[in-house]
Amino acid sequence: METKQIIEKTEALIDALRATCSAYGLSGDSSEYKIIVQVFLYKFLNDKFGYEIKKADTDYQQQLCGAEHWEDAFCAMSEEEREDLQDFVPNAPRMAPEHLLATLYNRMNDDAFATLFDTTMVQLGQNNADRYSVKTSGQSNVALFEPVTVHVTDIDRRNDFARALVNNLITFNFEEVFGQSYDFFSTIFEYLISDYNKNGGGKFAEYYTPHAVATIIALLLVDDTEDLKSVTGCDPTAGTGTLAIALANQVGTDRCTIYTQDQSQKSTTMLRLNLILNNLVHSLPNVIQGDSLTNWGHLKDGEMKEMFDYVVSNPPFNVDFSETVTNNAFLNTERFFAGVPNVPKNKKDSMAIYLCFLQHILYILKKTGKAAVVVPTGFLTASTGIAQKIKQRIIDNGWLMGVVSMPSNIFANTGTNVSVVFIDKGNKKSDAILIDASKLGEKIKIDGNQKTQLRDFEIEQIVSTFKKREEVDDFSKVVTFEEIKNKKYSLSAGQYFDIKIEYVDITQEEFNSRMAQHQQNLQQMFEESHQLENDIMEQLKKLKFNG
Repeated sequence: METKQIIEKTEALIDALRATCSAYGLSGDSSEYKIIVQVFLYKFLNDKFGYEIKKADTDYQQQLCGAEHWEDAFCAMSEEEREDLQDFVPNAPRMAPEHLLATLYNRMNDDAFATLFDTTMVQLGQNNADRYSVKTSGQSNVALFEPVTVHVTDIDRRNDFARALVNNLITFNFEEVFGQSYDFFSTIFEYLISDYNKNGGGKFAEYYTPHAVATIIALLLVDDTEDLKSVTGCDPTAGTGTLAIALANQVGTDRCTIYTQDQSQKSTTMLRLNLILNNLVHSLPNVIQGDSLTNWGHLKDGEMKEMFDYVVSNPPFNVDFSETVTNNAFLNTERFFAGVPNVPKNKKDSMAIYLCFLQHILYILKKTGKAAVVVPTGFLTASTGIAQKIKQRIIDNGWLMGVVSMPSNIFANTGTNVSVVFIDKGNKKSDAILIDASKLGEKIKIDGNQKTQLRDFEIEQIVSTFKKREEVDDFSKVVTFEEIKNKKYSLSAGQYFDIKIEYVDITQEEFNSRMAQHQQNLQQMFEESHQLENDIMEQLKKLKFNG
């Protein structure tokens, strides 16, 4: 089956799950995303288990592959044989016969099928807690699966709801997609969360980064010539994990461990699914749900140290973090060397909290580490305050690799112009490349809103120009750190572009003709201006005082 067909079938499965939720009154409900993500993940793990045990080099392989249905062969084994088999498949979830989708399907006529469905998922999660668990910053485990049918308020309809979900799951087998690349799963993942990536869906778009931006960041951070081993990557504002996973796939999932944190329960749920889909299960223990600024969950020897080779982040820009900044953690002036934004008296959601995250990233990055941070483009030209102090720290230490200013409306949730600042603490160069990509991209309509989408050749243009450090008229400029200091630490490419005056040869006759036209136009405007002045004076004369 071709990739296109697999994508179509997978999207059809997602659509069917959404339709089922809608039919049972859950469309737009706060529980909808949990149901769809959990059921999708259950289906994925079931098929992943079958795929792994059938290809395992064991004495049971012929028995499993020769059966019309592998589930029947697995269930027919003794408990000791199943335990032995699962020791050979470390990349598969641990499943018992009662957890299989086929078992659920065969028992759909049970009177208490909804209870059976929920119990199956919860038990499967509990049996795999050591493999798929994530934690809160308080070290509490976040369950892999929760009861699903309880979200249907009409108790009499729960059995039918569970049966409808199972019927959706048996129409397609994921086994054909397990050999696919990251790009395949990123496409599926974007489709899966599309309905929950809108401001109306709990402001979930705050935690999502476009795939194109994630690709550019990963390609520019990771040097293809480096022999990378045991690399650590981090995203302190991970959201659904788009940036961190793009980075890990560029490094190599078998050579990279990622550490993430985000305070959103919804985004952490999505992140866990994303990691499982992309062969990053080994990074699940490093997923923390909590506030990165006040309760950082990744410590080394009990301390917050420079510990990451790569850090990527698309932090919230202007959000009400007034409760956060009153926390004692912000008394750590070593981490927040440039200061903390003041809490506005009225519009608290205008706090530039991204400035705190940017300082946090510089603090946790290794002395030889690299980072890429999405910032509002206004940061590039800020000449005072916290933003200026941060830029001074980056430039004075020679850490800046470059900046890419993105097209407007490239993010799903904001029309704010954004740029990506690339940092290399081990930078040996005395200059940086600044790219203005604001004119790139094609305009598209998404849910009635105009967005900008970078095309593949434009992504390649940005990446190639940055890596080769090419200067292109009105697009890119290589500037020294001294030049940046002389421009008051401005990182805006446009301020360094050469001003060009084009001269066109014309005849004396053409010159006289153009000048005459300009004089005529000016004379007409002057006359209209005088007439307007006279009209105003006449109107003023007519005004009378009514005492």
